Amino acid sequence: MLRALGIFQRATADQLWRMLRPADRHDRCTRDTLKVLEKTGLVREETRLESGHKLWVLTEKGHKEAKTLLPKSVRISALRKLRLDAKGKPVKDDGYDEHAAAVTSTAAVLTGAGFGTPLSWQTEIAHRLPYGYTQYADLTMRAPDAGVPAMLLEVDRVNEPVDDLVDKLRRYNDWFELLAPKPDVDRERAARRQGAAVHDFRLWSRIYPATGREGYPPVAFVFTGKTAAQRKSRMRRLEQATRGYFAGTPHRGEAFTAVDYHQAMPVVVTELERITAGPAGAAGKVWRRLGRDQWQTLNEALDNPDGERLYRRELREAHRRQAEREAAHREAQRPVCSRCGTKFTDERWQETTRSSWPGEWDGLCGPCAKEAVDRAEAEHAARRQAEESERAAAEAPAVKPRGLFGRRR
Repeated sequence: MLRALGIFQRATADQLWRMLRPADRHDRCTRDTLKVLEKTGLVREETRLESGHKLWVLTEKGHKEAKTLLPKSVRISALRKLRLDAKGKPVKDDGYDEHAAAVTSTAAVLTGAGFGTPLSWQTEIAHRLPYGYTQYADLTMRAPDAGVPAMLLEVDRVNEPVDDLVDKLRRYNDWFELLAPKPDVDRERAARRQGAAVHDFRLWSRIYPATGREGYPPVAFVFTGKTAAQRKSRMRRLEQATRGYFAGTPHRGEAFTAVDYHQAMPVVVTELERITAGPAGAAGKVWRRLGRDQWQTLNEALDNPDGERLYRRELREAHRRQAEREAAHREAQRPVCSRCGTKFTDERWQETTRSSWPGEWDGLCGPCAKEAVDRAEAEHAARRQAEESERAAAEAPAVKPRGLFGRRR
């Protein structure tokens, strides 16, 4: 509880219950724990909200204690110092606005739904841009065990122009594209053709863990307040104005329906009222990814079924079809024996194409060519034998006939 207050600075018992003990049926145990911590001087009541909930903060003693409990990688929030009036009595602070309450409630609901622990969260993390602007994220979540290694969240109470939300996404996109210090610019430029390899040269990959999916770390908008119709209209207008940041790029070629999301920013939206209403809470189908129509679980919304996996399948299918076309074309070119009409075997076809000079039997299949060669050799042998016989007869000496007494005449 001290660690949670150290991260979020101020929280109600209801928020701490949802965050720390979601399995409990109510916040009684949380309220009892806060009372014990109050008696030990570690927490104090800052004010009572219009809803009737007490708002709790750390005392100076509790702040020091929480700092020792938090890992060094988690930034502790500033101490809310106790103010006294002229009579030495504590002054109730009314500075807790609805936006801060919604931010803490969002983290509490998500944590209660299994997305990390209180240590998974940080508030108001700065993302400095080279043109002098710093984009602060309301919340950053790291919940790798829940399939979300990193996510940036913005809580919107439907009280600012949609153009401001568009500007936030533009600045996040600009920050995601920043190069890491001293990058190899030539290698980074070459990596643009290698999908996810480009992220190795980005600043964000030095700060946030790899997402496990294509693209930049996801950004979530949690809308709350006003009417459901106003929130829905806001989501639709945000989607229309920011398509260039989240839509990805279609792969070239008619063979592909997959989308390249490697340099796109996944943007999901939900409503605080929605993630607190259903029995499954934030773990249910209460998230919608911009560019899609259906409500999904957070992991489904962040997944890219039409991304890299589909591209690999379509690429294998395209290669298979290309191989089939090439095989069919090659088969159509396969020679046919001019004597028996049989198609050449691959071996025979290769034999006839080894030399650029046409052979005497190139038009015949293997067996016919062998038969022709054998016959030609037999005919050649017969001719040679006949010629040898003729030559031997011609070269033999003439023999004179003998007389009566055996003398030659």
